[in-house]
Amino acid sequence: MSDPVRTIKKYPNRRLYDTANSGYITLADVKQMVLDNIDFQVVDAKTGDDLTRAILLQIILDEEGGGVPMFSSEMLAQMIRFYGSAQQTIMGQYMEQNVKAFLAIQKKLQDQAKQVYGDKMMLTPDLWKQFMQMQAPAMQGMLGNYLEQSAKLFMDMQQRMQDQTRGMFTAFPFPGFGATPPAGGDDDKKR
Repeated sequence: MSDPVRTIKKYPNRRLYDTANSGYITLADVKQMVLDNIDFQVVDAKTGDDLTRAILLQIILDEEGGGVPMFSSEMLAQMIRFYGSAQQTIMGQYMEQNVKAFLAIQKKLQDQAKQVYGDKMMLTPDLWKQFMQMQAPAMQGMLGNYLEQSAKLFMDMQQRMQDQTRGMFTAFPFPGFGATPPAGGDDDKKR
């Protein structure tokens, strides 16, 4: 039986109250709960609104400002560009699937290490870091191939969606919709 979701109340004074332990906690404590895989929900003490995402984003913001960021400025700018666009939902799902795939790769490597070294050899974060540093070229190649395949799948999915949309609207009498433009027609006019 799984543990119930832990409730953390956020008060107007910005303090977090852990109802399971009947005490105030810090953002660092919430981060530790994430690292320990403890299910929790942060709610506004006054309104009951779910603030979990906001707290998790605050933890990410603190981590990103901590000296060794995970996301480049270009990556963050690109993420911002997706908001409000048609790709926003698709991109969120795409990123989530990629993180899950990466975790599956990590678990597979941990399982392989367990088979080779036995139960005594568990990959702690420090050992994982050392392993990744030693295997950096191989891992970069493997992840590079994975990212190439992932990008190709995303482009294929986008093309299928465009084809489906085009197929849905070809029945409507929009002039020139679905027709391919004449080759070189625009270039001839410019000259």
